[in-house]
Amino acid sequence: MIPMVDLKTQYANLKDDIDRGVQEVLESCAFILGPNVKAFEAETAAYLGVKHTIGCASGTDALHLVLRAAGVGEGDEVITSAFTFIATAEAIRYVGAKPVFVDIDPRTFNIGPAAIEAAITAKTKAVMPVHLFGQPADMAGIAALCERHGLLLIEDCAQSFGATIGGKQTGAFGIGAGFSFFPSKNLGAYGDGGLVTTASDEVAAKVKMLRNHGSEVRYYHDAIGYNSRLDEIQAAILRVKLRHIEEFNLGRRRAAHLYSELMADLPVETPHEDGIGVHVYHQYTLLSDRRDALMQALQQEQIACAIYYPVPLHQQNVFKADCAELSLPVTEAVAARCLSLPIYPELGEADIRRIVAVIRAALDG
Repeated sequence: MIPMVDLKTQYANLKDDIDRGVQEVLESCAFILGPNVKAFEAETAAYLGVKHTIGCASGTDALHLVLRAAGVGEGDEVITSAFTFIATAEAIRYVGAKPVFVDIDPRTFNIGPAAIEAAITAKTKAVMPVHLFGQPADMAGIAALCERHGLLLIEDCAQSFGATIGGKQTGAFGIGAGFSFFPSKNLGAYGDGGLVTTASDEVAAKVKMLRNHGSEVRYYHDAIGYNSRLDEIQAAILRVKLRHIEEFNLGRRRAAHLYSELMADLPVETPHEDGIGVHVYHQYTLLSDRRDALMQALQQEQIACAIYYPVPLHQQNVFKADCAELSLPVTEAVAARCLSLPIYPELGEADIRRIVAVIRAALDG
């Protein structure tokens, strides 16, 4: 069996350090917003090159909190992608705003300046690009567009920890960003966890207050907030893994490049790298007109694979009322042809060659 991600091997490799970190938390009994959360926030701020990082309970919460803290609210529109996990649009709805979905680039699967500009209205308050599968969006073009139109730029970095554009980390381009530490992420916890990044002192202060019941001083509450604090045990685990993130991402890129090399002669579209942003391959996603046959062949050989995402957000029942007349042809075509293969730092060459051999045989058949 080849899994989509091998968390057991990663844990075995880091077991001593992770166990020691967890044990120290248990012995200290400092479980809520303790020293590991503070240290992790400082360490991620240094790594990402941002002024403020604030830990929270999930990536969904991170997007929700930064939207609210940045002032996005009732009646506003936020332009984003329909080819992403629902959390992107959920967070927009949580603050009372409307997600406005635009079509994606057929190679990067990300939204770009032209599609965004065509969707701007008098109600547009923000743009939320998603660095999908670890491929950075065109942040130079999107940032320039937002500045020209006076729009907030908020990044969804749930899949892009460690991805860079011109040497600058994703999460460092706009008023704020949200990261996810779901276990399968490039930097993954052993449960849920999230992070907000921002260069704004005001946004940072609001997020810190909102994540902790709207309170800056214990038992004094200035807003209706949330219970969305990064867990101290998860922070201890993430601190260990953060020290290895460059190694993890390099391993993912190595695996992805071997996949693409071995499938260069096959009638499939392998992931695109634009030469500007550094792709960190949260997922390795190809396109094929015979997607279902490939999936069946892989599953028969006990090789995991997955479809991210089979139903774009504008076609989901929860958004159909707002999107009844919306057509996003590229998004819909990609959703019908995409297939993600196993990808993780520990994935070996022999397994990659086996996976490609199964794909080759299925296409030949």
